[in-house]
Amino acid sequence: MKAGDVLHLTRAASPQFVRPIFFRLIKIRTELHTYDGWIWMDGYQLDEKGDAIARRELFVLKAGVRTQLPPPKAWPKPQARQALRKR
Repeated sequence: MKAGDVLHLTRAASPQFVRPIFFRLIKIRTELHTYDGWIWMDGYQLDEKGDAIARRELFVLKAGVRTQLPPPKAWPKPQARQALRKR
């Protein structure tokens, strides 16, 4: 994991993620001591459009973190999707 990665956090990463979230990583906090396999991360929670909605500091199980492609910035409008299907 590196700065700028988009992560998908579910209950596999921590029980706090009953509702999974997308998270853009700023940094992993290596100066903080944790339990084996757990890490502190700084970053931004993302909305469904991929925009940052909250700065967060999270404590997660590293093995449960999944790297994702970033969500698209904008979905095509319904008319554009229909035009794409007709091709």
